[in-house]
Amino acid sequence: MDKQFWTVKYWGSMVMPKINRCKALLFIALCMFVTAAKAQVSKPPESTLIPFTAEFVAFRHGSEVGTASLQLNKKNGQQYELRYKSEVSKFFFSDNREEISTYTESSNNQLIPLTYAYKRTGTGPNKQLNVIFDYANNKINIDNNPPIPFEDQIDNQLFRIDISRQLSAGNRSFEYNFINYRGENRRYEIEVLNTEQLSLPYGSVEAVKVAVKRESSSRVTYGWFSPSLDYVLVRLQQFKDDEEQGDIQLTRYQPAK
Repeated sequence: MDKQFWTVKYWGSMVMPKINRCKALLFIALCMFVTAAKAQVSKPPESTLIPFTAEFVAFRHGSEVGTASLQLNKKNGQQYELRYKSEVSKFFFSDNREEISTYTESSNNQLIPLTYAYKRTGTGPNKQLNVIFDYANNKINIDNNPPIPFEDQIDNQLFRIDISRQLSAGNRSFEYNFINYRGENRRYEIEVLNTEQLSLPYGSVEAVKVAVKRESSSRVTYGWFSPSLDYVLVRLQQFKDDEEQGDIQLTRYQPAK
């Protein structure tokens, strides 16, 4: 919010009855309180997380079906790489996925995506996608398709770490416009629900539970982020039409030294 949200000119030279001055002072104090409260809600996130490695086990209906990992590395200069990998199999079905993002940060600590690569192999058709965020020309290049306008979108996975930054800053609701793994524009709304004590393969941790809301979708996703572990993602559970599709839980967390 603009710091000049409410301004009184020539206050010292104004002449008014004492009662009106009291009301004006009270109104100024109230405006300052409201402005401060709103600023606290929209507090900008701090700089990026410390590089880390997080490993997960994947469940479906209580049965273990695979593993996943999330790794953040610092590259040369001010660039970072976020890498997600999952391997799931059950009976004759298999699904292996990998996502690699590179990004940097703006002067006000906003994440700036640079490239995104997605690859899926296993049962059914194999798929892959490559995205380049071209800031110089204000466009996004998706494979060999015609470019689309750049409108401050991020890629399909940077919200996994940005949610951690937002929660650390005390923000309780925010949203993301992004390019998904199909190359489509999508939007997520994130809302903090409560704090829970979780019993995970990693151990017992307290975590902030958030809901990931999609536009016109029957899917519902919940994520848990632990303050004691740098607000890293410790659990992710997804439902479709009230049926669980998957549940990944933390087994190992190692921040970079």
